Amino acid sequence: MFASTKLQSFTSALFIYALSVAATQELTLKLTGTELADGVDNLKVLAKLTNTGDETLQVLNDPRSVLTSTPTNSFVISDDDGASPSFNGMKLKYSPRRAARVNGTNTFTILTPGDSVEVEHDLSYSYNFTLSGQSSYNIVPSRTFYVADPETLQVSRLKAKLETTHRSRLQGRLAVSRRASNSRVKRCDDCEQDDDDGPSFQGCSAKQKRQIKRAVKAATHYATKAFHYLGNHTESTERFETWFGNYSKTQHSTVLEHYTNMVNQGYGNYTYDCNTCDQEDTFAYVYTEDFGTIYLCSAFWAAKNTGTDSRGGTLVHESSHFTQIAGTSDNAYGQEDAMELALEDPDMAVDNADSHEYFVENHPHLD
Repeated sequence: MFASTKLQSFTSALFIYALSVAATQELTLKLTGTELADGVDNLKVLAKLTNTGDETLQVLNDPRSVLTSTPTNSFVISDDDGASPSFNGMKLKYSPRRAARVNGTNTFTILTPGDSVEVEHDLSYSYNFTLSGQSSYNIVPSRTFYVADPETLQVSRLKAKLETTHRSRLQGRLAVSRRASNSRVKRCDDCEQDDDDGPSFQGCSAKQKRQIKRAVKAATHYATKAFHYLGNHTESTERFETWFGNYSKTQHSTVLEHYTNMVNQGYGNYTYDCNTCDQEDTFAYVYTEDFGTIYLCSAFWAAKNTGTDSRGGTLVHESSHFTQIAGTSDNAYGQEDAMELALEDPDMAVDNADSHEYFVENHPHLD
């Protein structure tokens, strides 16, 4: 009888193990496109993402991924000599975990096993080939996606298997002016300014102007406090290493320069656009070539003025993207990924916009 019970227990354990092994999450990414592009405005690729596992996946429509046509830096492009185009698209703030919690109408793409989704990308919206020139380019898509548990909405990263990349020959026109029909850019010929020394507004309601002014004060306070903190702490601290990795004088000097630039620029000297962005899960974005304008999105208005992922912090995040301030990228989003980035690659952490934001928000508090 004991042997029978033992056998039943072993069989049950084996069955549970078999179920866990059988349940796999897997995405496969394939890239196709034009082989000869006569002008960069004809340089287009089609990204096909397929659920090749056996679980239905809720994949976040991360604007940095190929799941959306948002002109972010979603591709690595180079020719055989290593020449690459310059990126001139959007740099933005997005939080996968916040997006999953809110669970809006366009937050997820649902893929059942075997299902696919295709998204076309016009690379002329994001890349300028003027310096790299006419050549044959290898185009490799970002493989990083975020999936959410359908019950808990907990988010995890999932790297897609790459079935194919793409190679295209570019000739003729190498760059285009950004088109308002796609990027929705509006020149600020009709901006409003309530105070001579205050921010300018584009399409903002009276309530939004008040919220922006409070965010400007918070961002100014954040940047100033960070500037003084780094001036007073010239050795390693828990706060510095949490967000920027192993301390070095070079790293410290670089980060201090970034916050110095923020303080000198001031947040009352930007233009804040309230009616251009229509992305519900994005906080804000900038075009780094258009210094001075920050486009505010739905998640910005829903955020608190201070604290983690705040309005004030968002302005610090976005301003850091401008070349004149820090020229940061979006290497990691969210506190967990930013802390992991600091541990694994301090150089990339110093180049990461969210790391700059979380350092100034300092929530929870670190000394």
